[in-house]
Amino acid sequence: MRMSATVTTPESMELGSWISRRAAIGPDRPAVTYGDSTLTFADFQHRIDCLAAELAAGGISAGDRVAYLGPNHPAFLTTLFACARVGATFVPLNFRLTAPEIAYILDDCGALTLIADAALAPTVDQIRDQTPVRRFIALGDVDGWENYDDLLARAQPIADPAHPAPEDVAVIMYTSGTTGRPKGAMLSHGNLFWNNVNSLLSFDTLSTDITYVSAPLFHIGGLNVTTLVTLQKGGHVVLAPGFDPAAALSAIETHRITTMFGVPAMFLFMSQVPQFQTADLSSLRYLMCGGAPVPEPLMRKYADRGVTFAQGYGLTETAPLALVMGIDESDRKIGAAGNKVLPLSDVRLVDADNAEVPPGQPGEVCVRGPQVMTGYWKNPGATESAIDSEGWFHTGDVGRQDDDGYIYVVDRLKDMVISGGENVYPAEVESVLYSHPAVAEVAILGVPDDKWGQAVTAVVATVPGESVTLDELRDFAAATLARYKLPLRVEFVDALPRNPSGKVLKYRLREQFGAVPTP
Repeated sequence: MRMSATVTTPESMELGSWISRRAAIGPDRPAVTYGDSTLTFADFQHRIDCLAAELAAGGISAGDRVAYLGPNHPAFLTTLFACARVGATFVPLNFRLTAPEIAYILDDCGALTLIADAALAPTVDQIRDQTPVRRFIALGDVDGWENYDDLLARAQPIADPAHPAPEDVAVIMYTSGTTGRPKGAMLSHGNLFWNNVNSLLSFDTLSTDITYVSAPLFHIGGLNVTTLVTLQKGGHVVLAPGFDPAAALSAIETHRITTMFGVPAMFLFMSQVPQFQTADLSSLRYLMCGGAPVPEPLMRKYADRGVTFAQGYGLTETAPLALVMGIDESDRKIGAAGNKVLPLSDVRLVDADNAEVPPGQPGEVCVRGPQVMTGYWKNPGATESAIDSEGWFHTGDVGRQDDDGYIYVVDRLKDMVISGGENVYPAEVESVLYSHPAVAEVAILGVPDDKWGQAVTAVVATVPGESVTLDELRDFAAATLARYKLPLRVEFVDALPRNPSGKVLKYRLREQFGAVPTP
């Protein structure tokens, strides 16, 4: 009997085809749950096609930008896929931005339609006339805005969906802006497809998986680590408007969650609520952690509850997977970001002359593969600086490779502290101090110092009811760290400032404590 070959065609890469194909295979399977409501794949596809028809009727066509502003909601995903059905580009916005920041991105990307949570409409109304947006749609009743649900109720599914090419831009995702104005990373349909393939081959996503999504969808981790790949595989997404540690534990029990993406701070906060010790976590296949390695004490705490971690390293620009640590590797290679080879992409470490460095030596992490962005929106200079002539994306992160090929991401190049002529990588010091029983959160900065150039400074948030001194921190770390890496100063805060993806905003700490980034 002759078997037909399975071929990856441009049509199969289209973001807009992912749900329609799943709706054809299993129309009654659950796709998205939000609160007490669940959409089957058939329901979900119907809403996608109705919104696509409405967008087209409002003048949106191939290449136009449609923005979305709001916390996690099924409408976010509906808008994403509807944009793909008309060939438009989806632009998710951080809903915590101020009105001027929203105006900047809407103007920069040239969005013609904005779909927003009703609670955020007053913020948008402040800057309406400063944007190119022609159509405003709200999730609810708002004066001067069209009602999202009313549009879907009256619409008929799109009759002739577009068929974008793999290289066409599906999403413009603006970087977190931890160091300045955000840049729009252009992610093509092919980028998203191949990121999913990398994920499927690395983590064995199942059609029976139920993933809990409380990380923000406007961030690359929330959208592209478990959400899209689970949907494309035919699994079930349980969506929460935001992260709450107790609610996350309850959802794991109620929905029998099998996977969840988060950053270390999220899993730390979950482990600190009383119900962590009694919650039924037996359904979890693994927790997927990104943003930073899982600290060993936290890994042990979850291991005691029978829960294992998979880990990944990536960036908005890499869609995001660049390095991965499988479930069976995380406890063997504590602190590693992953092996240098993904199924479909490569990572190398280079010096200032772009020459590859040997194992044990620090170098800039560079990524090449089909998931790497096509460039920065309207910013060819930044694109040229980030992606070299051989297609390697330069991340700005410093890493070291061990003899087994595992890479440890040490820090950001700009976060490195130079004290007495020695390079101090904050993440290394932070990982040690994090193990102190009185330390809940810690960040290491370089504060100008007449003697040392920069003084290693620890900014610490203590565990409630605990206290610690500088000498105690130095004594604790002295057995593990070289003397020049030990903090010379300590500052105490109630909590470290973080962006919505959980990353510490070190520029705010620098402003507060007079530190300066390394040139």
